[in-house]
Amino acid sequence: MTTQQERARLLRELHRPGDPVVLANAWDAASARLVAAAGAKAVATASASVSWSLGSPDGGGADPARVLARTADVVRSVGLPVTADLETGYADTPAAVGETVAALLATGAVGVNLEDAADAPETAAERIAAAREAAAAAGVRLFVNGRTDVFLRGLGEPGGRLDEAVRRLRMYVEAGADGVFVPGVADPETIAALVAAVPAPLNVLVGPGSPSVAELAKLGVARISLGPGLAEVAYAAVRRAAEEVYASGTYTSLAGGLTYQQLNELCAD
Repeated sequence: MTTQQERARLLRELHRPGDPVVLANAWDAASARLVAAAGAKAVATASASVSWSLGSPDGGGADPARVLARTADVVRSVGLPVTADLETGYADTPAAVGETVAALLATGAVGVNLEDAADAPETAAERIAAAREAAAAAGVRLFVNGRTDVFLRGLGEPGGRLDEAVRRLRMYVEAGADGVFVPGVADPETIAALVAAVPAPLNVLVGPGSPSVAELAKLGVARISLGPGLAEVAYAAVRRAAEEVYASGTYTSLAGGLTYQQLNELCAD
C-alpha cells in the first residue's frame, strides 16, 4: 500500500464477518516487523504493550506524545495498515480527543481504538464523534473501533451485561464507530449474540482458552486481537532469563531466542 488512503481502504475491507482480520498486537518497530513477517495483513498496537515499553502503566499513564511517536515508528516499519489503541484518547474533552486523533493521522495510522473504560457511554460516544470529525477534516477514512469494557470490568449484574454492552455499542455505532470491540467475552453464545445484535463488525480479545480463529469465524467475528499477549510473553522471557542468571549463574533460558543476525537484518529493512 503506497498511500494512507489506500491503507485506510484496505483496513476497512479486512473487517469481514466470518473471515476475520487477525491482529497480533505490536508495540515497537521490531515487534511490528516480526508480526508482519509472520503473515499479518494489518498491524495493531496495544496500549498496554506500548505503555509498558515506555515505562508507564496502562490506563492513561503514558505520555501521549511518546505513544504517538511510537505509533509513527510502527507505521514507518511496515507497509501495512496500522491501527492504534489510544485508550480514551489521552484527553479530557471530545475536542481534545479530536486533536489527538488528528495527530494520530499525521503518523500515517489509519485506525484507532477508543474505549469507554469507566466513563459514561454518552461521553465515549462524544469521543467517537470527535474522532470521526477529525478524520473527515483530514480526508482519511479512519477506521474507528468503539470499545466497551462492560464485560472486562464486570460492570453491573452479570445477567444484564449483554444488554448493556449492546446498548452502548449501538450508541457508539450511531456516533460514528465503524467497528465494535468487546474484550472480556469468550463464550460462543455471548459472542454470537453480540454479532447478531450490533450492526457493525465485532472485535474480540483472545488468549489461552479462547475459541480458535476458525471457531470465531463461524460465529461471525470480524476482528481478532491478541492485545497485550505478545508483550506479556516477551517480558516473561526476559524475567526468566534474568532470574536464572542471577540465581544460578546459568543461561539455559536464552535458548531458542532469535539470533543477533536475524534481528539486525529485521531492523535493517
